[in-house]
Amino acid sequence: MAEFFTKNELETEALGERLAKSIPGGAVIAMYGDLGAGKTAFVRGMARGLGLDCRVSSPTFTIVNEYLGERELIHFDMYRLSSADELFDIGWEDYIARGAICAVEWSENVEDAFYGDEIRLTINKLSDNERKITIEGVELC
Repeated sequence: MAEFFTKNELETEALGERLAKSIPGGAVIAMYGDLGAGKTAFVRGMARGLGLDCRVSSPTFTIVNEYLGERELIHFDMYRLSSADELFDIGWEDYIARGAICAVEWSENVEDAFYGDEIRLTINKLSDNERKITIEGVELC
């Protein structure tokens, strides 16, 4: 487990970029943090770290956003789901089988969908700009 402290959104994105460069295809990042903690900013950095040139936005209403390139990033927002069953209904196993990196916001709503090998990321809001980010399950390069 590693803890990081960021002072602003750009630093949070930079940490996401660093994580993306440290993980293999097929990795699942289970993300935890309150509303406005910076989960989507972290995913923006991940996209940049994967070499994806795209606009990353929260998939709160669409549930899933796919960012395609040399390496794929699938961005889930489970805020509106009430169980892992709903995640399986939208094709969770198919996304996993593709070998894409899957970043899952509001993972606490779908814990039963994970296999135990996911990277766990927790973002705690310390102030308007500062964050404590805990990453478990991977060493960052």
